[in-house]
Amino acid sequence: MSRIGPTSPIVLLIGLIILVAMAMAGLAGTEFALSRYLANAIGQLAAFAVLAISLDLIWGYLGILSLGHGLFFALGGYLMAMYLLKHSFEITATVPDFLQFMGWKDFPFYWAGFEFFPYALAVAVVVTLLVSGIFGYVSFRSRVGGVYFAIITQALVYVAMLLMFRNDTGFGGNNGMTGFTVLFGWPMGTSGMITALAVASLLVLAWVLLGCRWLVGSRFGALMLATRDDETRLRTMGYETLRLKLIVWCLSALIAMLAGMLYVPQVGIINPRVLSPELSLEIAVWVAIGGRGHLVGAVIGALLVNAVKFWLSSAAPEIWPFILSGLIVLVVLVFPNGLMDIAKFKFVRPMGAKRLAADLGESRP
Repeated sequence: MSRIGPTSPIVLLIGLIILVAMAMAGLAGTEFALSRYLANAIGQLAAFAVLAISLDLIWGYLGILSLGHGLFFALGGYLMAMYLLKHSFEITATVPDFLQFMGWKDFPFYWAGFEFFPYALAVAVVVTLLVSGIFGYVSFRSRVGGVYFAIITQALVYVAMLLMFRNDTGFGGNNGMTGFTVLFGWPMGTSGMITALAVASLLVLAWVLLGCRWLVGSRFGALMLATRDDETRLRTMGYETLRLKLIVWCLSALIAMLAGMLYVPQVGIINPRVLSPELSLEIAVWVAIGGRGHLVGAVIGALLVNAVKFWLSSAAPEIWPFILSGLIVLVVLVFPNGLMDIAKFKFVRPMGAKRLAADLGESRP
């Protein structure tokens, strides 16, 4: 079992995240407060970092690449949007746009209870566990892995996207759901609410980082790594890898769902585009650039890639796909472990050279 030192990268990162959250909360309402745009961008980046951790947990530590994590992200987002619309309707009596578009006078029956956040959260957890549990059990029991599992997960998210494009599903169809006006009884869109959502996202990110670090550093985490490196040998020794993989897969799905619930109130809209295969591919790119199998790397990769994307989306949106493609090629050909390879190149090699010189000096007569 590995221990977390006070100067370990993950402790420093968690400390920095909490410090930023405290600073944003403390400066809120003053002349030094961050602008709405910057506070909102920080909140979205934190949600994306949580999403990257969810994939790194299953891909980096268990060796199972999922190209469908956008499905669980969208599940959290859609169910959060249902709560926001129903809650807003109960307070403002404003009929959502998608109901007016369909000519419906009332919400579908399965929206009942979504005006209460605990109910919406419980439904999100249950639905996510059902979808991930059934899919994971069938796949892992059949020992589907590698590229085949990745293709099946992408097909799954694509099917979900086609379903959500239908207008008669009661989830907004191709226009999606928007018009969120109230959250927990407080008006949305104000500087205070934007800052509160960003601070909440940062604190959840710190909590998820700490929890996942504890998990991968435990005996259970050692079994995860053993499954990733040689599952056949682990099964030969009598360990049940099916249950282990299913637990990690479902946990990863829950974390992605949580990221979706944090994301939607900050962007103010959810539509089937969040289920597009491109997003699920981008999540894998974040983790690959940061360095899979490193929680800190997954967070840094998500933050860097999306920060550049936010900037280029307004400055030069047409060149972003080429930059993303170039990053993928660079990672595959030069830095297969992402930014972790760069860190090793700069810091580990000189330390190794010093040790080698010391060893040679000690071996002299």
